[in-house]
Amino acid sequence: MMKRERIEEIAELLDKRGKLTLEQLDDFFPNVSQMTLRRDLFQLEQQGRIIRVRGGAMSVKEVQKVSGEPYAKKTAIHTDEKIKIAQKAASLIEENSSLFMDGGTTAMYLAKELPDLTIHVFTNGLAVAIELAQKKNVNVTVLGGQVLKDNLSTASPVAKSYFDNTNFELAIISASAFTPENGFSCGAQIEADLLKMTRQKAKSLYMMLDSSKIGKIMPYTFARLDDIDVLITDDNFPEDMKELFAQRNIVVM
Repeated sequence: MMKRERIEEIAELLDKRGKLTLEQLDDFFPNVSQMTLRRDLFQLEQQGRIIRVRGGAMSVKEVQKVSGEPYAKKTAIHTDEKIKIAQKAASLIEENSSLFMDGGTTAMYLAKELPDLTIHVFTNGLAVAIELAQKKNVNVTVLGGQVLKDNLSTASPVAKSYFDNTNFELAIISASAFTPENGFSCGAQIEADLLKMTRQKAKSLYMMLDSSKIGKIMPYTFARLDDIDVLITDDNFPEDMKELFAQRNIVVM
C-alpha cells in the first residue's frame, strides 16, 4: 500500500470511529511500524484533519461535532503542551473532592486525562462536561447561562446566586493571556466575572498556563499572581518567569 493511500485510509478510519489508539491502528496496519504510524498521524495533524491525543488520535470532525469550528481550531494548537499540563493537573485531583473546571481547551484535555474518580466537578465548559459525563464515577454539574461560542462555555450574571449555594475546595482554571503587570486575562467580561467568583469561592486556585500565553494581554483581568496557589505549565516555560512565581511562594509544576 502506498504511503498516500495509507494516510487516506487512516483519516477515513478516524472520521468513522471518531478516535483511535495507536494499538488499534496497529491492528489495522499490522505490517507498518508504530514509528511510521506516528509520522502518518503527525502529517494528518499538520493538514488539520486530526488532533493527536495521548496514545492515539481524534478526528477533527469528531471534535467539531461537540464543539464547533473555533473551539476545534483552538484544541489543535499547542496540543503536546496542553496534554502535559492536563496530565500534571489530573495527578493533583484526589478522590471525593469537589472542584471547579473552566471551559478552556486545556480543561478539555484535563477532562480526558482525569482518572475515573468519585469526585464532583462544576464546570461552565460544554465540551468538558460531555467528556466528563463518559466517566462512571465523576459527578458533573454544568453552570447555566449564555453560551460563548468561541470557547463553548457558559457564563451568566446570575452565576453568583448559584455559587452562594454550592461548595468546592479547588478551582482549576486556565487563562488566555498572562503578563506579570496585567495578571491572568481573558477575552470576555462575563467570563472574567465568572472566573473571579470561582477564585473567591475556592480554597485553592490552580492555574493551567501553557507557555504560548506569556507576554499576551487580553481585555479582562480575572486574577493576579497573588491569587494563585499552584501554576501548572509546560517544559518551555521560561526560567526567569518560574522564579517570579516561586518568589511569591507559588508552586510551579
